[in-house]
Amino acid sequence: MKSLDVITFGEAMAMFIADSIGPLHSAKTFSMELAGAETNVAIGLAKLGFKTSFVSKVGDDAFGKFVVQKLQEHHVRTDHILLDTEHRTGFQLKSKVEVGDPEVQYFRKGSAASRLNVDDFDEDHFLRARHLHMTGIPLALSLSARDFAEHALKFMKQHGKTISFDTNLRPSLWDSKKEMIDTINFFAKQADYVLPGITEGKLLTGYDTPEDIASYYLDAGASAVMIKLGERGAYYKTLQKEGYVKGIQVSRVIDTVGAGDGFAVGVISGLLEKISLEQAIKRGNAIGALAVQSSGDNTGYPNKQKLLDYLTKHDQGVN
Repeated sequence: MKSLDVITFGEAMAMFIADSIGPLHSAKTFSMELAGAETNVAIGLAKLGFKTSFVSKVGDDAFGKFVVQKLQEHHVRTDHILLDTEHRTGFQLKSKVEVGDPEVQYFRKGSAASRLNVDDFDEDHFLRARHLHMTGIPLALSLSARDFAEHALKFMKQHGKTISFDTNLRPSLWDSKKEMIDTINFFAKQADYVLPGITEGKLLTGYDTPEDIASYYLDAGASAVMIKLGERGAYYKTLQKEGYVKGIQVSRVIDTVGAGDGFAVGVISGLLEKISLEQAIKRGNAIGALAVQSSGDNTGYPNKQKLLDYLTKHDQGVN
Protein backbone atom coordinates (compact mmCIF):
# COMPACT_ATOMS: atom_id res chain seq x y z
CA MET A 1 0.00 0.00 0.00
CA LYS A 2 1.15 3.51 -0.79
CA SER A 3 2.34 5.94 1.85
CA LEU A 4 0.24 8.90 3.02
CA ASP A 5 1.06 12.46 3.94
CA VAL A 6 -1.88 13.11 6.27
CA ILE A 7 -4.54 10.99 7.92
CA THR A 8 -7.54 12.36 9.77
CA PHE A 9 -10.80 11.02 11.16
CA GLY A 10 -14.21 12.25 12.28
CA GLU A 11 -17.73 12.68 11.03
CA ALA A 12 -18.60 13.56 7.45
CA MET A 13 -22.13 14.76 6.75
CA ALA A 14 -24.35 15.73 3.91
CA MET A 15 -24.98 19.48 4.13
CA PHE A 16 -28.03 21.17 2.66
CA ILE A 17 -27.36 24.86 1.92
CA ALA A 18 -30.38 27.08 1.38
CA ASP A 19 -30.56 28.45 -2.15
CA SER A 20 -32.00 31.80 -1.03
CA ILE A 21 -30.87 34.30 1.60
CA GLY A 22 -32.91 34.37 4.79
CA PRO A 23 -33.71 32.44 7.97
CA LEU A 24 -33.38 28.69 7.72
CA HIS A 25 -37.03 27.95 8.45
CA SER A 26 -38.09 30.02 5.43
CA ALA A 27 -35.87 28.19 2.92
CA LYS A 28 -37.73 26.15 0.31
CA THR A 29 -34.92 24.68 -1.79
CA PHE A 30 -31.43 23.52 -0.90
CA SER A 31 -28.21 22.40 -2.59
CA MET A 32 -26.34 19.41 -1.17
CA GLU A 33 -22.64 19.68 -0.33
CA LEU A 34 -20.19 17.81 1.90
CA ALA A 35 -19.58 18.99 5.46
CA GLY A 36 -17.15 18.04 8.21
CA ALA A 37 -14.14 19.81 9.67
CA GLU A 38 -11.80 16.89 9.13
CA THR A 39 -13.02 16.24 5.59
CA ASN A 40 -12.45 19.91 4.84
CA VAL A 41 -8.80 19.53 5.83
CA ALA A 42 -8.38 16.27 3.92
CA ILE A 43 -9.87 17.85 0.79
CA GLY A 44 -7.89 21.06 1.13
CA LEU A 45 -4.60 19.21 1.45
CA ALA A 46 -5.49 16.90 -1.44
CA LYS A 47 -6.13 19.97 -3.61
CA LEU A 48 -2.59 21.08 -2.81
CA GLY A 49 -1.22 17.74 -3.97
CA PHE A 50 -0.86 15.87 -0.68
CA LYS A 51 -1.91 12.24 -0.22
CA THR A 52 -4.66 12.19 2.39
CA SER A 53 -6.97 9.65 3.96
CA PHE A 54 -10.19 10.12 5.90
CA VAL A 55 -11.25 7.47 8.42
CA SER A 56 -14.86 7.24 9.58
CA LYS A 57 -18.13 5.33 9.47
CA VAL A 58 -21.16 6.07 7.30
CA GLY A 59 -24.59 4.52 7.07
CA ASP A 60 -25.80 2.27 4.29
CA ASP A 61 -27.82 5.14 2.82
CA ALA A 62 -27.77 7.85 0.16
CA PHE A 63 -25.91 10.32 2.38
CA GLY A 64 -23.19 7.77 3.08
CA LYS A 65 -22.74 7.09 -0.62
CA PHE A 66 -22.63 10.84 -1.24
CA VAL A 67 -19.89 11.34 1.37
CA VAL A 68 -17.67 8.66 -0.16
CA GLN A 69 -18.30 9.88 -3.70
CA LYS A 70 -17.45 13.52 -2.92
CA LEU A 71 -14.23 12.58 -1.13
CA GLN A 72 -13.16 10.36 -3.99
CA GLU A 73 -13.82 13.19 -6.45
CA HIS A 74 -11.27 15.22 -4.49
CA HIS A 75 -8.78 12.30 -4.49
CA VAL A 76 -9.06 11.66 -0.74
CA ARG A 77 -8.61 7.99 0.15
CA THR A 78 -11.83 6.46 1.43
CA ASP A 79 -10.90 2.79 1.80
CA HIS A 80 -11.08 3.11 5.60
CA ILE A 81 -14.55 4.61 5.72
CA LEU A 82 -16.49 1.72 7.21
CA LEU A 83 -20.10 0.89 6.40
CA ASP A 84 -22.58 0.70 9.31
CA THR A 85 -25.78 -1.05 8.31
CA GLU A 86 -27.57 -0.21 11.57
CA HIS A 87 -27.05 3.54 11.93
CA ARG A 88 -27.59 6.50 9.61
CA THR A 89 -25.22 9.06 8.15
CA GLY A 90 -25.65 12.47 9.76
CA PHE A 91 -26.65 15.61 7.90
CA GLN A 92 -27.06 19.32 8.53
CA LEU A 93 -28.97 22.33 7.25
CA LYS A 94 -27.26 25.67 6.65
CA SER A 95 -28.82 29.03 5.84
CA LYS A 96 -27.53 31.32 3.14
CA VAL A 97 -26.32 34.71 4.35
CA GLU A 98 -25.13 37.94 2.76
CA VAL A 99 -22.48 38.44 5.41
CA GLY A 100 -21.22 36.71 8.54
CA ASP A 101 -22.08 33.40 10.15
CA PRO A 102 -24.91 31.27 8.75
CA GLU A 103 -27.46 29.44 10.87
CA VAL A 104 -26.61 25.74 11.09
CA GLN A 105 -28.75 22.91 12.46
CA TYR A 106 -27.36 19.39 12.94
CA PHE A 107 -29.08 16.04 12.61
CA ARG A 108 -26.29 13.76 13.78
CA LYS A 109 -27.21 12.24 17.15
CA GLY A 110 -26.60 8.49 17.13
CA SER A 111 -25.03 8.62 13.68
CA ALA A 112 -22.85 5.92 12.17
CA ALA A 113 -19.74 8.06 12.70
CA SER A 114 -20.49 8.32 16.41
CA ARG A 115 -20.14 4.52 16.58
CA LEU A 116 -16.44 4.67 15.65
CA ASN A 117 -14.49 2.69 18.26
CA VAL A 118 -11.03 1.34 19.05
CA ASP A 119 -11.77 -1.96 17.29
CA ASP A 120 -12.02 0.06 14.05
CA PHE A 121 -8.43 1.30 14.35
CA ASP A 122 -6.13 -0.08 11.63
CA GLU A 123 -2.51 0.25 12.79
CA ASP A 124 -1.02 -0.45 9.37
CA HIS A 125 -3.10 2.26 7.74
CA PHE A 126 -2.19 4.92 10.32
CA LEU A 127 1.48 3.95 10.12
CA ARG A 128 1.49 4.86 6.43
CA ALA A 129 0.87 8.54 7.29
CA ARG A 130 3.54 10.94 8.42
CA HIS A 131 1.09 13.36 10.03
CA LEU A 132 -2.17 13.06 11.99
CA HIS A 133 -4.66 15.92 12.05
CA MET A 134 -7.25 15.92 14.82
CA THR A 135 -10.07 18.21 15.94
CA GLY A 136 -12.18 18.45 19.06
CA ILE A 137 -15.36 17.38 17.28
CA PRO A 138 -15.00 13.56 17.35
CA LEU A 139 -14.30 13.82 21.08
CA ALA A 140 -17.86 15.07 21.60
CA LEU A 141 -19.65 12.50 19.42
CA SER A 142 -19.49 9.56 21.82
CA LEU A 143 -17.26 7.90 24.40
CA SER A 144 -16.30 5.23 21.87
CA ALA A 145 -15.24 7.87 19.33
CA ARG A 146 -13.26 9.59 22.07
CA ASP A 147 -11.52 6.31 22.90
CA PHE A 148 -10.68 5.91 19.20
CA ALA A 149 -9.20 9.43 19.18
CA GLU A 150 -7.10 8.80 22.27
CA HIS A 151 -5.82 5.53 20.84
CA ALA A 152 -4.91 7.25 17.55
CA LEU A 153 -3.14 10.08 19.38
CA LYS A 154 -1.05 7.75 21.56
CA PHE A 155 -0.27 5.39 18.69
CA MET A 156 0.96 8.14 16.40
CA LYS A 157 3.02 9.79 19.14
CA GLN A 158 4.57 6.42 19.98
CA HIS A 159 5.64 6.04 16.36
CA GLY A 160 7.14 9.50 16.04
CA LYS A 161 4.45 11.05 13.82
CA THR A 162 3.62 14.74 14.04
CA ILE A 163 0.16 15.74 15.27
CA SER A 164 -1.88 18.89 14.77
CA PHE A 165 -4.97 19.63 16.85
CA ASP A 166 -7.67 22.16 16.00
CA THR A 167 -9.84 22.71 19.08
CA ASN A 168 -13.01 23.26 16.98
CA LEU A 169 -15.41 23.68 19.90
CA ARG A 170 -19.03 22.56 19.43
CA PRO A 171 -20.64 23.32 22.84
CA SER A 172 -24.03 21.95 21.77
CA LEU A 173 -22.51 18.46 21.42
CA TRP A 174 -21.16 18.32 24.97
CA ASP A 175 -22.96 17.40 28.20
CA SER A 176 -21.24 20.20 30.09
CA LYS A 177 -18.85 23.09 29.61
CA LYS A 178 -16.41 21.58 32.12
CA GLU A 179 -16.31 18.24 30.31
CA MET A 180 -15.65 20.03 27.03
CA ILE A 181 -12.80 22.12 28.42
CA ASP A 182 -11.15 19.25 30.32
CA THR A 183 -11.36 16.82 27.40
CA ILE A 184 -10.24 19.24 24.71
CA ASN A 185 -7.27 20.36 26.78
CA PHE A 186 -6.27 16.76 27.54
CA PHE A 187 -5.84 16.16 23.81
CA ALA A 188 -4.49 19.59 22.87
CA LYS A 189 -1.69 19.35 25.42
CA GLN A 190 -0.37 16.20 23.74
CA ALA A 191 -0.30 17.60 20.19
CA ASP A 192 2.73 19.10 18.47
CA TYR A 193 0.77 21.93 16.87
CA VAL A 194 -2.29 23.51 18.51
CA LEU A 195 -4.63 25.71 16.43
CA PRO A 196 -7.36 27.36 18.53
CA GLY A 197 -9.40 30.40 17.63
CA ILE A 198 -8.92 33.34 19.99
CA THR A 199 -12.40 32.98 21.54
CA GLU A 200 -11.87 29.23 21.96
CA GLY A 201 -8.47 29.82 23.51
CA LYS A 202 -9.88 32.22 26.08
CA LEU A 203 -12.55 29.71 27.11
CA LEU A 204 -10.19 26.75 27.23
CA THR A 205 -7.33 28.37 29.16
CA GLY A 206 -8.92 31.19 31.13
CA TYR A 207 -6.39 33.63 29.67
CA ASP A 208 -7.29 36.69 27.62
CA THR A 209 -4.25 37.37 25.43
CA PRO A 210 -2.89 35.29 22.54
CA GLU A 211 0.51 35.31 24.22
CA ASP A 212 -0.79 33.75 27.45
CA ILE A 213 -3.04 31.28 25.65
CA ALA A 214 -0.10 30.07 23.59
CA SER A 215 2.13 29.79 26.65
CA TYR A 216 -0.48 27.59 28.34
CA TYR A 217 -0.10 24.93 25.63
CA LEU A 218 3.64 25.40 25.15
CA ASP A 219 4.18 24.82 28.86
CA ALA A 220 2.23 21.58 28.50
CA GLY A 221 4.54 20.32 25.76
CA ALA A 222 3.31 21.68 22.41
CA SER A 223 5.95 22.65 19.85
CA ALA A 224 4.00 25.55 18.37
CA VAL A 225 0.67 27.28 18.91
CA MET A 226 -1.06 29.20 16.14
CA ILE A 227 -4.05 31.26 17.25
CA LYS A 228 -6.63 32.35 14.68
CA LEU A 229 -7.62 36.01 15.02
CA GLY A 230 -10.17 36.26 12.22
CA GLU A 231 -9.63 39.10 9.78
CA ARG A 232 -6.66 40.26 11.88
CA GLY A 233 -4.71 37.17 10.86
CA ALA A 234 -2.96 34.93 13.39
CA TYR A 235 -0.53 34.92 16.29
CA TYR A 236 2.09 32.22 16.71
CA LYS A 237 4.47 31.21 19.45
CA THR A 238 7.15 28.55 19.92
CA LEU A 239 9.80 28.21 22.62
CA GLN A 240 12.16 30.20 20.36
CA LYS A 241 10.02 32.92 18.79
CA GLU A 242 6.62 34.54 18.50
CA GLY A 243 4.82 37.05 16.34
CA TYR A 244 1.74 38.14 14.43
CA VAL A 245 1.02 37.42 10.77
CA LYS A 246 -1.53 39.83 9.34
CA GLY A 247 -4.59 38.55 7.56
CA ILE A 248 -5.65 39.20 3.98
CA GLN A 249 -8.57 41.59 3.73
CA VAL A 250 -11.46 40.57 1.48
CA SER A 251 -14.06 42.89 0.00
CA ARG A 252 -17.01 40.61 0.73
CA VAL A 253 -17.45 37.79 3.22
CA ILE A 254 -20.00 35.29 1.90
CA ASP A 255 -19.73 32.50 4.48
CA THR A 256 -17.26 32.07 7.34
CA VAL A 257 -17.73 28.30 7.79
CA GLY A 258 -14.63 26.41 6.70
CA ALA A 259 -12.23 29.32 7.14
CA GLY A 260 -10.63 27.82 10.25
CA ASP A 261 -10.20 24.46 8.53
CA GLY A 262 -8.68 26.31 5.56
CA PHE A 263 -6.21 27.92 7.94
CA ALA A 264 -5.25 24.44 9.16
CA VAL A 265 -4.76 23.29 5.56
CA GLY A 266 -2.30 26.10 4.90
CA VAL A 267 -0.37 25.62 8.12
CA ILE A 268 -0.13 21.83 7.82
CA SER A 269 0.92 22.01 4.17
CA GLY A 270 3.68 24.43 5.05
CA LEU A 271 4.91 22.36 7.98
CA LEU A 272 5.02 19.23 5.83
CA GLU A 273 7.05 21.09 3.21
CA LYS A 274 9.33 22.44 5.96
CA ILE A 275 8.94 26.10 5.08
CA SER A 276 9.16 28.66 7.86
CA LEU A 277 6.33 28.84 10.38
CA GLU A 278 5.57 32.42 9.32
CA GLN A 279 5.22 31.37 5.68
CA ALA A 280 3.03 28.43 6.68
CA ILE A 281 0.74 30.78 8.58
CA LYS A 282 0.61 33.12 5.59
CA ARG A 283 -0.66 30.16 3.60
CA GLY A 284 -3.24 29.51 6.28
CA ASN A 285 -4.43 33.11 6.25
CA ALA A 286 -4.66 33.05 2.46
CA ILE A 287 -6.74 29.88 2.31
CA GLY A 288 -8.97 31.19 5.10
CA ALA A 289 -9.53 34.38 3.10
CA LEU A 290 -10.41 32.39 -0.01
CA ALA A 291 -12.77 30.17 2.02
CA VAL A 292 -14.96 33.03 3.27
CA GLN A 293 -15.59 34.16 -0.30
CA SER A 294 -17.62 31.04 -1.19
CA SER A 295 -20.77 29.45 0.26
CA GLY A 296 -19.58 25.84 0.57
CA ASP A 297 -17.41 24.77 3.50
CA ASN A 298 -14.47 23.83 1.25
CA THR A 299 -15.43 24.98 -2.24
CA GLY A 300 -13.14 28.01 -2.00
CA TYR A 301 -10.02 26.02 -1.18
CA PRO A 302 -7.34 26.47 -3.88
CA ASN A 303 -5.00 24.19 -5.74
CA LYS A 304 -1.28 24.89 -5.40
CA GLN A 305 -1.06 27.30 -8.34
CA LYS A 306 -4.09 29.33 -7.29
CA LEU A 307 -2.69 29.58 -3.77
CA LEU A 308 0.67 30.81 -5.05
CA ASP A 309 -1.02 33.33 -7.35
CA TYR A 310 -3.19 34.59 -4.49
CA LEU A 311 -0.23 34.97 -2.15
CA THR A 312 1.71 36.85 -4.82
CA LYS A 313 -1.22 39.14 -5.54
CA HIS A 314 -1.51 40.05 -1.89
CA ASP A 315 2.24 40.34 -1.31
CA GLN A 316 2.32 37.49 1.17
CA GLY A 317 5.25 35.62 -0.36
CA VAL A 318 5.19 32.55 -2.60
CA ASN A 319 6.69 29.77 -0.40
